[in-house]
Amino acid sequence: MSGDKNPSSFTIGNTAQEKGLDYVPECYVVSPSKSSSSGTEKARIPTIDMSRLRMNGNKCPIAIEELGEACRHRGFFQVVNHGISQSILDEALAMAFGFFDLPSEEKLKFKSNDVYNPVRYGTSLKDGADKVQFWRVFLKHYAHPLDAWIDSWPHNPPQYREKMGKYCAQVRNLALELMGMIIESLGISPNRLTPKMDRGMQVMAVNCYPPCPKPEMALGLPPHSDYTCLTIMLQSSTGLEILVTDDGNWKMVPELHGALQVHIGDHFEVMSNGVYKSVVHRATLNSEKTRVSIASLHSLGMDDKMETANELIDEQNPKRYKESSFRDFLDFLANNDIADGKHFIDTLKI
Repeated sequence: MSGDKNPSSFTIGNTAQEKGLDYVPECYVVSPSKSSSSGTEKARIPTIDMSRLRMNGNKCPIAIEELGEACRHRGFFQVVNHGISQSILDEALAMAFGFFDLPSEEKLKFKSNDVYNPVRYGTSLKDGADKVQFWRVFLKHYAHPLDAWIDSWPHNPPQYREKMGKYCAQVRNLALELMGMIIESLGISPNRLTPKMDRGMQVMAVNCYPPCPKPEMALGLPPHSDYTCLTIMLQSSTGLEILVTDDGNWKMVPELHGALQVHIGDHFEVMSNGVYKSVVHRATLNSEKTRVSIASLHSLGMDDKMETANELIDEQNPKRYKESSFRDFLDFLANNDIADGKHFIDTLKI
């Protein structure tokens, strides 16, 4: 077991989580201060009812205000009555489970450690390069424009492109709608960013967290915030924890059937000049069953820079962030280990 200490011993296709080892190798063990706890308290998460935001074809001012409060105090909320049918949600999750159940050789066709690759299968964060390994397998693929990318996605399971594509298109429409409302909640015209958002990026991160024999010793993903404007997540079961800034404690996001989880990302923190904060979160593990999550990450175009809105800058509130793009984040990811506690947003603070 001497190789257990060396992350490079566990490369894509041979990792502990892929092989279903009945012990946790040393290179997966996180320090007790960073590990998860089976007794984690449930977080109190704001629930945003999209039907109230769309009331009679008009946006309800009170609902917009509630949305702003959720962004300001949590940077995280759940949406219900979002308009995406349960069958489309279930089919997307079924396709994700189906992909990860494929034989290794089928998945390894997409193997890549290149963070710039638009379609890639991998493990942990950067397979074999992370000082600490994470109990995760993932498939990432670009999704907008859908017709430009869908033919590069896996063709197995046979309906993957059709079913996942349908979900991607609908969740992107929801993201555009929510982003416009979030901008409006800041007192800014939604038209300010609409053209850039219309041609923006959508990256799907399809994550698989197999059962872990000692879930309290490891993590699926370390604490981090998303680089995005907005991330919308669909999960098969609980396991997502957020860092609650009120008391500094990790709390589990409770299950709410049919709901989607929404994260404020770094680029909206920049745009809002820190009024809205990106939420720090992590993925925990369990010993009983595989958990799958599908994160739809929405940002401006690859080289479009997100900058702070001029309307939110004055003498009392000077500009607090540098501008940045999705490519800037990829450069950061390629050159840093986020498991060391390095966060992209910290590189943008003035």
